[in-house]
Amino acid sequence: MECFQVIESGEGIEGRILRALSRRGGMTERYAALEHPALLVVSPQAAAEGAELPGACRTILLPGDAGRMLEGLRAASAVSYGSSPRDSLTISSREGDRLWAALQRELVTLGGQVVERQEFPLPLGPDGRAMSDLAVAGALLLLGVPPEELEGEDWGERL
Repeated sequence: MECFQVIESGEGIEGRILRALSRRGGMTERYAALEHPALLVVSPQAAAEGAELPGACRTILLPGDAGRMLEGLRAASAVSYGSSPRDSLTISSREGDRLWAALQRELVTLGGQVVERQEFPLPLGPDGRAMSDLAVAGALLLLGVPPEELEGEDWGERL
């Protein structure tokens, strides 16, 4: 499993990622090379607070309105999530406790698989923060979890 790091401010994103990976027989603890993680996930709140990032990563997942955070960061690729049609991962609609996410362009996982453009359902997390839910979904997609498996996630628990 590729190493990843989550920069967050109490949103529970890392815990939700780890639970989802654990249910698939993956990691149960974060494994990250803090100086150069394969995947760096930046939460909405951490981006709003201007959190400090490591100097390099292979892929960064960040809110679309946080592009300024890329200054000084060495990354091979950047994937954005948010409400803009320019973001790679967006919310197309919300139905009760379910979000419909739209992958606006192809995404290449850390393992090299290509995920095609598509819409897919996501459970709404316990706090109702759709952008945090997109961050979790984006991280799982980049770590190789297929979109069709995201709908079955129980994101109601928190670590």
